[in-house]
Amino acid sequence: MKTIFNAVARELFGPGCRQAVRSLFVCLALFFGLRASGVRVAAAPSVLWLTAGVFTAGAMRQALCSRRSAAIAQGLLILPFSKRAFAAGYPAALAAYTLLTKTAPLLAVLYAVTDWQPADPLPGLLCALHAALLTAAHFPCRRARPLCLLWGAAALAAPLFPGCGLWLPAFLLADSLPALAVLLQADGCAFCPPERQPRQRARVRRHSLLLYLCRYLADHKNYLVNTAALWGVACLLPALFGPAEDLFLAPMGFAILSLNTPLGILLSCDPALEQAVRSLPGQERTFCLPYGGFLFCSHLAAEAVFLFSWQVQNGAVTGSMLLAAVLFAMQSAVLTVLLEWGFPLRGWKLEADLWHHPRKYAVPLVLLAAAALLGAQPALLPLLGLLQTAELAVLLCIALRAR
Repeated sequence: MKTIFNAVARELFGPGCRQAVRSLFVCLALFFGLRASGVRVAAAPSVLWLTAGVFTAGAMRQALCSRRSAAIAQGLLILPFSKRAFAAGYPAALAAYTLLTKTAPLLAVLYAVTDWQPADPLPGLLCALHAALLTAAHFPCRRARPLCLLWGAAALAAPLFPGCGLWLPAFLLADSLPALAVLLQADGCAFCPPERQPRQRARVRRHSLLLYLCRYLADHKNYLVNTAALWGVACLLPALFGPAEDLFLAPMGFAILSLNTPLGILLSCDPALEQAVRSLPGQERTFCLPYGGFLFCSHLAAEAVFLFSWQVQNGAVTGSMLLAAVLFAMQSAVLTVLLEWGFPLRGWKLEADLWHHPRKYAVPLVLLAAAALLGAQPALLPLLGLLQTAELAVLLCIALRAR
């Protein structure tokens, strides 16, 4: 077990565990920086524990489903290790990577901006550890997936029950025993996701990227789930905002809805596609225009759901809101394409690193700043349209270069 753990951890954290040290430094900087700022948010301890568990479960599943993780597992399975040693060492290394690089920064932010007692962080840490173990134990059980999902949902929702602060640690420890037993009896091959059958490639033509995007989304159902969840958020935001200054709150909703990470990392998450795009001539036009149009339609669809929900809950949708929706969708698409073309993310270990990279907040922060500017000066809406038209013209000049 120790040998497998060290081998996987070295692949994930790098020589000398540099990634772990960097993550701990970031956590300390986030905690003390936010704590010193004086910002406080009221939150019950059970909400923090539930957040830690659900977030860790999702990040752990992303790590287990990663193509890089599958490659590491396949390389280790050819070595003469026992089944129990592999089933213990491999998920333990992925859990350590998830907890240190994904959950630890989240807990640092949560406990920095909330008031908590000295005994509160321990149940949160236990919830995160339990979620990682439970996700690893459920991953090989593909035949009993509905029962496993029910078990996992009930276990993760334990912090919501009354009086959970007293019995929660005992429950988590007791629930971890069957998960550990299932995990130790699992076959190592179960941790390798089934390979998808290669699809027949279409002939390369100018607009074949749209066909690629449709097939890519069909092969990655979790991207569609993320988009559907974003549409659910679009339905809830008007109820949270309430009937108020629409020209300020509506652009804020548009900025929040631009946070669709999977669609904004197309080149970063597929190095083979990036190599093909950059090696062939004239790919600025072939890639930038269809990709930008696809993002524009995606963001505009989420904003249409938001405006429909606004119409139902808060009253009439004004013409300025419609214009702002089109401008913000265009701005989000243009900035995302420019980031992916000029500054793709490299050097990541697992695909989960892309989902949680800080760059995903760059475009929403720019749009939030534009929303705040519109709230202060509504007369600047036409000027914002002219600015975005100029940005689109720059993108078209880049995409339509002859060579």
